[in-house]
Parts: sequence; C-alpha cells; structure tokens
Amino acid sequence: MENCFHCGDACDRTVIKYEDKQFCCHGCKTVFDILNENDLSYYYDLQQTPGITPSRIEGKYDFLENKVISDKLLEFNEQGIQVVTLLIPSIHCSSCIWVLENLNKLNPAVKTAQVNFPRKTVRVTYSSDGFNLHDLVVLLAKLGYDPYLSLEDASVKKTTTDRTLIYQLGIAGFAFGNIMFLSFPEYFKVDEFWLERYKYFFRWLMFAFSLPVVFYAGWGYFVSAYKGLRSRILNIDVPIAIGIFVLFVRSSVEIIMDWGSGFFDSLAGLVFFLLLGKFFQQKTYAFLSFERDYKSYFPIAVTRLFKEYASVDGENTSETSKKEDQAQVYELEKGDRIIIRNSELIPVDAILIKGKALIDYSFVTGEAEPVVKQSGDYLYAGGRQQAGVIELEVLKPVEQSYLTQLWSNEIFSKNKQSGFESLTDKISKRFTITLLLIALVSTIFWLFYDTSIALNVFTSVLIVACPCAIALAAPFTLGNLLRIFGRNKCYIKNSKVIEQLSHIDTVVFDKTGTLTTNQKNGIVYEGITLSEDEKLVLTSTLRASNHPLSRALYTLLNTNGICTLDSFTEEVGKGIEGVSRAFSIKVGSYDFVTEKAQEKSQVLEQSNTNKTTVHIGTSEEYKGCFVFFNEYRAGMTDVFEALSKNCNLVVLSGDNNGEQAYLEQILPKGITLLFNQKPENKLNYVKTLQDQGRNVLMVGDGLNDSGALAQSNVGIVISENVNVFSPACDGILDASRFKQITTFLTLSRQGIKVINYAFIFSLFYNVIGLGFAVTGHLAPVVAAILMPLSSISIVIFTTVYTYILGRKLNLVD
Repeated sequence: MENCFHCGDACDRTVIKYEDKQFCCHGCKTVFDILNENDLSYYYDLQQTPGITPSRIEGKYDFLENKVISDKLLEFNEQGIQVVTLLIPSIHCSSCIWVLENLNKLNPAVKTAQVNFPRKTVRVTYSSDGFNLHDLVVLLAKLGYDPYLSLEDASVKKTTTDRTLIYQLGIAGFAFGNIMFLSFPEYFKVDEFWLERYKYFFRWLMFAFSLPVVFYAGWGYFVSAYKGLRSRILNIDVPIAIGIFVLFVRSSVEIIMDWGSGFFDSLAGLVFFLLLGKFFQQKTYAFLSFERDYKSYFPIAVTRLFKEYASVDGENTSETSKKEDQAQVYELEKGDRIIIRNSELIPVDAILIKGKALIDYSFVTGEAEPVVKQSGDYLYAGGRQQAGVIELEVLKPVEQSYLTQLWSNEIFSKNKQSGFESLTDKISKRFTITLLLIALVSTIFWLFYDTSIALNVFTSVLIVACPCAIALAAPFTLGNLLRIFGRNKCYIKNSKVIEQLSHIDTVVFDKTGTLTTNQKNGIVYEGITLSEDEKLVLTSTLRASNHPLSRALYTLLNTNGICTLDSFTEEVGKGIEGVSRAFSIKVGSYDFVTEKAQEKSQVLEQSNTNKTTVHIGTSEEYKGCFVFFNEYRAGMTDVFEALSKNCNLVVLSGDNNGEQAYLEQILPKGITLLFNQKPENKLNYVKTLQDQGRNVLMVGDGLNDSGALAQSNVGIVISENVNVFSPACDGILDASRFKQITTFLTLSRQGIKVINYAFIFSLFYNVIGLGFAVTGHLAPVVAAILMPLSSISIVIFTTVYTYILGRKLNLVD
C-alpha cells in the first residue's frame, strides 16, 4: 500500500497521483501545491512526510466573521495591526515550526509568526487591511494546522502571570550576597580597616539591605503565620516568622547599641533559601491546563437561523440558507433554530427538527456506540453529530443544559486540597511547641544562674532553631519528584498531589478511553464464510461509507481489492447496501440486514446483544457479523496485578457490560466491575468510598469522568494528547505511559520517606545549634555558618536521594 507524500498516512481509500508523488486526499495535494508554489518545498527536506491531513473547512470557521467574537480572541487590535495567539494541537516536529513561522511567505499580510512548541501555540501578527482572523484561521486549516478554538477562549479574560515570587527571590538573593560580602571584615577581625573607617557604615548598610528582605521578600511568612494563628493552626510559617522577627530585632538592637553586627547575613540567607524552595515547589507545567470545564470543549459559536425564515415544514427554502448568522453560544435562547454540521458538538439541549442524527455521546457518558435519533427526539448537550447536517430547536440555554449541570455540583466549587494536612504541617505543630518550650526553659534557667545572658539565650534559641531546613525538605524533594514525573510524561498539578498519591489505597478506573485505546479495535468475524466475489463487493461497499465502523472494517479488509458498484444506498443509523453485477451486500444493524433475508440467525444475534457488531447479509440469507472488541492498553493486566497488592481496584464504566466476562477473565480476582454508570453515579460512588475512609485515586479520560475526578483525593487523566481534551484534574498522564502508574505511586511513597530522612538530617543541625544557643555561646559567625550550611545540605541530600530513587525505578537515565 502506498503512503501519502505529505502526511505519510496510508492511501487506503484514495490515491491521487501528482508530479510523480501520491497523496491520500485532495487536501494534502492542495497543501503540497501551496508550499511548492511559494518556494517552501524545503518543508519536506526537514523531515520525511511531516504534514498533517487537512480537515474539511467549508463553513467551519464562519463564526470568525462575526466581529464581536473575533475581537474577544484578539490580543491586540490597533492601527491596522492585529495580534492573536492560537492553540495548534497538531504541532509535532521541527517542520511544523518552520512552516508556521514562514506564514508571511504564503500571505504578505502576515508580519510575524512565533511558535511556542511546548505550549503548541503560534502567536501571529498581521495587517488587518484586507485580511482578518477568519482568513488567518482558514489559511492555517488549509495547511493542516487547524486551531483549537473553544468557548473558554472567548469567555475567560487573559490573566497576567504573577511574578511577585520571582521579584522577592531576586531581592532576597541580591541582599544575601551583599550582606555576606559586607560581613567578611567582622568574621575575619580585620581590625585596622574595620574599626577605624567603615565599621558603622557597613553595619548600617547591612541594616538597609535587610529592610526589603523582611518587609517585602519575607512578608508573606508573617501573613501566613497570622492567618494560621487566627485559624488556631500552627503551620510551618509560625516558627519561621518568629525566627525572621527575632533575627531582625536582635540584629537591629546590636547595631543600635554597638554590640556587634548582628545576624543580617543569616536573616537574608534564611529568607532567600525559603523563597527558593517555594519557587521550586510552585514550578509546574504552564503549557498544560488542569482546570478545564465544559467551556474548554464547546464551540464558540454556531449557525443560527433567523426565526422568521427557519423551515417548519421539513423543506429548505432559498431564503433559509441566506437568513442565518453566526451566534455566540451564550446568546442562544429557547426557541432558536440552529444548524449542526457533521462532527460538530451540540452545545445546548435541543429538539431534532430536521435531518438524520447519529449522535456520539461518548464525550458525556462514556458509551462508545452512537445513538440514532429521529425528528422530534430530545438531544442533550455534549453529543457529537456524525451523519451530516441537522436542524435543532433550542430547549435550554447553555447555562441550563444537561452537561452544564455537571458543574453545578458543590464538589467543583471546593478545593480538594484545603482539608489535606501535609507532612510539613504535621511536624510543624510539634516543632513549634518544642521550640518555644526549649526557649522558655533555657531562659528561666539562665535567669536564676546568670541574668546577663538570659535574653541572649532566649533569642539565640529562636534564631538557630528556625526550621529553615525542615521547611526546605518537602519543597525540594517534591519539586525533584515533579521533574522526574514530568520527564516520564506524567504531569502533576502541584507538589501536594504527590503527597496525596502516597496515601492512596483505592484506585478507580474508567474503561472506555482509559483502559482501552482510542487508536484501534479488535475485530472478529462470526458466521458463514464469504465467497471471494462477496468479499470484493463488501469491501467496495464499505469504502463508500464514512461511518466510523465502516472505515474500521475497510481498513481490515482492503486487501480484498475493490470494484465499481452499480448502486450504493445508505440509511443513517441502520446500514448500507452495495450492488455490483449479480451480487448485493447489506451491512449494518441486524434488523436492516435481515429485513428481506430468507435465512436468519437469532442465536447469533442474541449472543452479541451487548457487543458492538456490524452484520453482513445478502438479499437471500444472513451471513454473519463482525464483532468489535475494545483494544486494551498494553500492560493493563500487569498494572492491575501490581496495584492489587496494595490497593483496592474498581472499574467504573459508562459503557454496557458486554465485556464484563472478558475483564473478569483477564483481571485479578476481587476487582469490582460496574457498568452503565452515568457521570453522577461515578461521582457518588467515589464519595461513598471516601465516606468509608478510603483515599481514592480516580483515573479517567473524558468529561463524563469530571465529577469523579473532582471528588476523588487525586484525579489523573489519561490523554492521547496532553495539550488538549482533558477535563479538570490533578494530573495528566500520557497514554503511552499507562503501564507506569504503579511506578509513579511507588515513587510517591518513597518520596515521603526521603522527606522524613531529611527531617532527621535537619534535626541533627538543630541539636548542634541549640547546644551553642542554650549555653550562651552562639556567636554571629556560628549562626552564619550553621544556617546556610543546613539549608544547602538539605537541598543536596534531597536532590541526590530522589535522583537515586528515579534511577532505581528506571525513571531517570
């Protein structure tokens, strides 16, 4: 079989010969022509078959002609220049970057185009004189780079990145370096230079450098400590705030009273390393979205028919096709008539007025089998039309649709991590109480023994025991784990998710799209063997149909050869029929195939009631059926075997129970299998497990899993494309790494052990420091050495240890 010169796909349906090259469709040939005519054929030298098959775009982006809609997508629109950033999911290689950044050669109106490969976006600046956003998007679509435009793009205002932490870190680092430099004469007792000329100047300069450190860079710790105490919670920021305050006050007093240079170097170093740990902890994957809801999937606009011109008698008029507009989804009201084209998503609950509907609800329910709808039937939002153009009458606006109601559940307004107590917070309670007790006891002792150093002991204990190392242990350990997860295509929302993963004892899997792959299906034929002539007509009949099951069967049978059909008919939702010479083949549902057949097979039909089947027959007899089985992901059985040792396992599916027996056969014993589960059933089931004290990991893939993902302790989405089409979640796992789920859970548990070891390690430094402090011998140089050394050693320890764990689990090269 020949492959397309442009995209590399097999030319299994059509072969177009052009300039000694073959193309799978006219779209690929058109892209080749465009590139060749504009002297961009170098595109094919960068990588073999780098292109993407262009989709059909007739009318698809007409809504961008609506100025109100297009203005919401633009970033800049002044003086004849417009700037827009578009998400292009199909960007996949250097050739894509090259052709997109050379758009100006295809149309001179384009000034510049910059590709952000990790985010899969292109930022285009163009002249709006005779060229608009619609023209740009159509140009990209003709090249095979269809932008992904959703309702969210038009309804959410662009927010700027908060760079406060970066500024705080920069100021603390600048001050830390300068204060350390100014402290050297004091450390090394450079008496002549120090005492005679610059001692007071250097000390007051250090004081000046400390002011922005305390009142800007470190101010967040005071705010956090205050909020914690107001809520009667002793978080880790309480002892840190005490330490910063005591360091600043005592150092200031020492300078004012000319007792010494204080601890400004330790103060700046403490804040700098703490902020560095916070920055490392908050660093995540900005090019991924973990907070998507239905607006990320719905179209921005649909074609609306003007009410006075909409057809009511089932027939189109010439006026009807002219009197229409592109309406924003939020503008739709009850009674509006809208047009939904093939492969478009239905954005509202509506009644089918005209046309034959074949609706795929897998997006909402998880059920893979499309549903046939007739005129007058109720259609729910979220279904995708698969059989041509249909006309609908809106019953509810988008905010009141069935799919939108999934987000009215209170679970979507809660922060699931708000009730989670981290390991650092647990330890901070005991640490704070212990620290204060040691400070009070030691101070009371010195009040009776030597009052002159009692205050010095009190402040010294609070300074040296400031939990810098403890506060850094978790951020750097979990930050390193985040990086290891990311390298292995498991993108976690934040570090707290890793801590929660370490406590998981129950794992709930969706089936369709999660345990099964969307890329391929297993197909088995059951019935009477077909003759060679029947196979030839069957293959030719399948070739003429665009139904997904027909295309899958054609791919399987295309080695049989093809012939020219004398006639071809298709009844949407029922089946197709092809006739060639004396042979007639019917393909489709059992009732359609056996309607006029003399011989039927009720036994065969009943045995496949709960399976996806395509039946084959002639006018004389029923032949048999092709049974479609889901293709399960590689390593699924091994994953379940490994997880069953430490976790309870559940499979929750919106699909029917046609494969229950097969799953019971290949999966370990004792696994709970539940089918025909609606989205709300999944959410409630997860909540029931949590009420029983279980820590639940939900693994899903679609919008129908969104409630369960939000309710669970941790929600992970399996995605064939990590940049798009993932509901709100705590993590996104590339489908190719499904078999490593067990490894990621193991690494999470091991990571908590690293934090515990780091706590013990930091305790060693605190004991040494307290020894100096309670005996009244804490000199500035000792504090200056111990505090940064403890911080640096914790960073090195956690980094090395997590790297070793990654190597041990084959996650790091």
